[in-house]
Amino acid sequence: MQRTITALGALLVVLLILAGAVFHWTVNRVYVPEGQSLMLRYKGPLVFGARRQAKTGHWAEEGEIGILAKLRGPGRHFYCPVWWERTKVPDVILKPGEVGLVTCKLGNDLPGGAFLVAGDIGSTSYKGILRKVLHPGRYRINPYGYEVEVVTSQVFVSGKGQKLAGWVEIPTGYVGVVTNMADNPATDTKKGVQDKVLPPGIYPINGREQQIDVVEIGYRNTTILATKLRDAQGVLIVDDAGEPQIAKDSKGIEFPSSDGFEIHMDFTAIWGLMPDQAPHAIRTIGNVEAVENKIVAPQIESICRNNGSKYKAVELLVGTDREKFQDENVEQFQRVLDEKEITLLYGLIRHIYIPREVRKPIQTAFIADELKLTREQEQLTAKEEGAFKEAEKQVDLERRRVQVDTTRLVESKKASGNRQAEGIRAETEKLAAAIQKETAELLAQAREIEGKAEFSGKQMVEEAKAGRFKLAVEAFGSPAAYNNWIFATGLPEDIQLNLLYAGQGTLWTDLDRTGGSFGVRATLPLESGKK
Repeated sequence: MQRTITALGALLVVLLILAGAVFHWTVNRVYVPEGQSLMLRYKGPLVFGARRQAKTGHWAEEGEIGILAKLRGPGRHFYCPVWWERTKVPDVILKPGEVGLVTCKLGNDLPGGAFLVAGDIGSTSYKGILRKVLHPGRYRINPYGYEVEVVTSQVFVSGKGQKLAGWVEIPTGYVGVVTNMADNPATDTKKGVQDKVLPPGIYPINGREQQIDVVEIGYRNTTILATKLRDAQGVLIVDDAGEPQIAKDSKGIEFPSSDGFEIHMDFTAIWGLMPDQAPHAIRTIGNVEAVENKIVAPQIESICRNNGSKYKAVELLVGTDREKFQDENVEQFQRVLDEKEITLLYGLIRHIYIPREVRKPIQTAFIADELKLTREQEQLTAKEEGAFKEAEKQVDLERRRVQVDTTRLVESKKASGNRQAEGIRAETEKLAAAIQKETAELLAQAREIEGKAEFSGKQMVEEAKAGRFKLAVEAFGSPAAYNNWIFATGLPEDIQLNLLYAGQGTLWTDLDRTGGSFGVRATLPLESGKK
C-alpha cells in the first residue's frame, strides 16, 4: 500500500513537471523572427505583491507596471502572458537617400521653450525632437517611446530662396550655408546663419535643427545689352555706317548725355561669390540669383547712367574721355561689390551706341583723317620700297664682290701653302741626310769600340789565366807539386789505394792480394825498407 502511494506521488510529480514544461514551451514561449523585436509590458502581480505603477510619461523600471524601455531581439523568449503583455514590433529600416527624424515621447518637458533634445535613442531625458538624425541602416527602436519619421529631402521656402534639409547633396562647385534654427549649447553655436560652410558632399540634416542653402561659388557673368531692331527674318537692321539700330522700347542701359543726346550702352561684368562670402550673401541678400537681380544688375545700370550723364556724346565716342568713362564705371562698381562682399573679376563696357547725327560728322572727319594718314603711309611705303630695291642691288653687288675676293684669297692661300709644303719637304730631306751621315759615323765608332773591347776582354782573360797558374805554382812551392795536385784532383772520388811492400821482382806475385784488378784499386809498390 505504501509503495503504491509512493509510486502515485512520484508519478504526480513527473506529470506536474511535464505539464510545467509543456506550459513553458507552449504558452510562455514566444519566437521573434529576424527584422523584429519584442516589446514587453509588465502587468503586475495577480494576488501577492505590491502593484507599483510607472511614472506617467516615463519608462517602467524593474518591478513597475508599464512598458520596459529595452527590446528583446530575434530568437526564443519565455515570458508568461499572465504577467507580461508581449508585442512584436518591426525594425526601422532606412534606405540610402533617406533620413530618420526621431521624436522622443517620454521624459521630462524641455525648459525655456526649447524643442530639440540632445542625446541618442535610449539615452534621452526629455521629450522633444532629437538633434541627431538616423542615417541609412536598420534600427531596433521602441515605438512606445520614440517615433521615427522617414524623409528623403525637405524644401523650405523663404523670402531669400529655398532651404533644404533631410538628405542634402551638395554638388561640386557649390557650398552649403548652414542656418541654425535654435542655439546648440553642445557646439556653442547660436541661432541664425553660420559663417562655416559645408563643402561638397552628402549630409543627413535635421530640418528642425538646421536648414541648408546650396550656393554656387565661382565666377559668372552678367551682361546687359541694348535691344536692337531686326527684320521679319531676324536679321539685324543697321544704318549706312553699319551701326545697329536701337529699338525704342530697349531694356538695356539708357541715359541722356550732358548735351541732350540719347545714349545706349552694353556692359558685361564677371563676378562671383567665394566660399567665405556665401554666408554674408545668404544673411543679407539671398542666393546667387538674388545677388544678381538685387545688387549686380541694378548697380551696373545705376553707375553707368549716373556717370554717362556727365559726358557729352562726342566724348563717349572718341578720345581719352571714353577710356576715363570706362575706368570710372569699373572702379565705382568695384567699390560697391566690395562693400557687399562680392568679388568682381572684370567689368567691361562692350559698346556705346551714339546717335547718328552726332556720330556721322565725327566719323566722316575721322575717315578723312584716316584717308590722309593712309595716303601718307602709302607714300612712305613706296619710298621704302624704292630704298628696299636699291638695298637689294647693293646686296647683290656686295655678294659678287665677296665671291671674287673669296676666290682670290683661296688661290693665294693655296699657292702659299704649296710653297711652304715644298720648303718643308726640302728641309726634311736635308735633315734626313744629315741624320743618316751621323748614324753611319756612330755605327763605325761602335764597331771600333766593340773590336777594342773584344780584344781587351780576351787579353784580360788570358792574363787572368796566366796569373792564376802563377799564383797556384807559387802556392804549391814548385811546378811538380802543382802538377801532382792537378793529378790528384782529377782522380775519381771512389778510388782505393793499397800500399804493398814488394821486393825486387815480387810485384806481379803480389797482385793476387789486390784482387787482380787495377780498375777498382791501385797498388803502389814500396821500396824495400820504406813505408
